[in-house]
Amino acid sequence: MDVGERLKKIRTECKLSQRELAKRVGVTNSTISLIEQNRVSPSVGSLKKVLDGIPMSLSEFFAVDITSENQQFIYRQGEQPDLGAEGIQYLLLGADRSNRQMSIMHETYQAGTDTGEETLSHDGEEGGYVLKGQLELTVDGETQLLEAGDGYYFDSKKPHRFRNIGDEDCEVVSANTPPSF
Repeated sequence: MDVGERLKKIRTECKLSQRELAKRVGVTNSTISLIEQNRVSPSVGSLKKVLDGIPMSLSEFFAVDITSENQQFIYRQGEQPDLGAEGIQYLLLGADRSNRQMSIMHETYQAGTDTGEETLSHDGEEGGYVLKGQLELTVDGETQLLEAGDGYYFDSKKPHRFRNIGDEDCEVVSANTPPSF
């Protein structure tokens, strides 16, 4: 299920109108409508802001089992929601699983993109492997350049940032626990 469809289902289960949710988070109700129709793809920050109005975390949003069907265990290409924005693609594996204990993602950073000037920080641990390209990783003020075949593993409470400083896309397979998406 895609982000828009999931948001609509959860919003209606919480008995919130688009207008009420928009009012709670300080956006227009047309913004909520466009997200639910998948006509715009919200950034991670924007989606977090919208979910604050429910209230619900990103991990809860993707962990809620909104179907009564058996949980799938094989995910084919194109079945993972893209949680990225602005040149970064985050394909989340198992987004539909209830009570997920980790996030596994296939990440693609276009040349020159990064996770933002502001560093990230959250509970847990994360690790990953660079499959293609170059990735500049800064953790707790220390910056390292990783290339295809290199990996990383760190305490996610430490401020961190990812940046593609190369001329080609950078692909990474990563995991973190507890799930932050």
